[in-house]
Amino acid sequence: MPTFAEIPQATVHLVGAGPGDPELLTLKAVRVLQQATLALVDDLANPDCLAHLGADCRVISVGKRGGCASTPQAFIERLMVSEALRGERVVRLKGGDPLIFGRAGEEIAALRAAGLRVEVVPGITAGVAAAAAVGVSLTHRHQAPGVALITGHRQRGNSAPRWDALAQCGLTLVIYMGVAEAPSIESGLIQGGLPPDTPVLLVQAVSSAQERRVSTRLGALCCTLSTEQLGSPCVMLIGKAMQHALQTLAPGQTQPAQDSLQPAACAA
Repeated sequence: MPTFAEIPQATVHLVGAGPGDPELLTLKAVRVLQQATLALVDDLANPDCLAHLGADCRVISVGKRGGCASTPQAFIERLMVSEALRGERVVRLKGGDPLIFGRAGEEIAALRAAGLRVEVVPGITAGVAAAAAVGVSLTHRHQAPGVALITGHRQRGNSAPRWDALAQCGLTLVIYMGVAEAPSIESGLIQGGLPPDTPVLLVQAVSSAQERRVSTRLGALCCTLSTEQLGSPCVMLIGKAMQHALQTLAPGQTQPAQDSLQPAACAA
């Protein structure tokens, strides 16, 4: 196998495909995809993004979706390294942004350890796209001094987020992969001091044709998820800055991306 020094421009690109809408790809992402000879594609990346790949580019699906069977991370890293050292122009296409819960840190470390260059092409993360879907600011200067991006998914052996501390921070909370942990999120934030009537925006399958938007209150989070049958991928936006979402979508109402409002049974 050739060494790094024998392969000019041996760079692996970690590319953010954005939350769903292929029009949200950056111009740089499109250029990198066009130049790729091998694309390792995550399950959450919209297949329409692959239209930018060259006709001779090989595509390998390395599905990564919470709660489902996934390609082992170690296998993905070995594949990226081996193919790049063979001279392939490797692109790792990830849903959202590679640096936001995309395991980019592990992949960057593995690639650098093998003597390969790494370039990250950012993508629009689902939390930002969800706020844009209803026209709310995550950092409205009168309602939130900042935003916290949090995973609700518990890694084996790791403790849950400090929901009590997050309840006191005054930030807009953007929670990814939180559906399965909704009971602990709801109870932890309320017990930590966040009022039960705190506005919540739930967006499933952000910026895709299957997108659904639901407004609710923190005290009705679990009820709303159950009544509306919302599942992954679903991002939760919690905080005062979501008040406009409650005005746009009456609490307990759901809005498909293209359809009219329909009342839901759950009330805060």
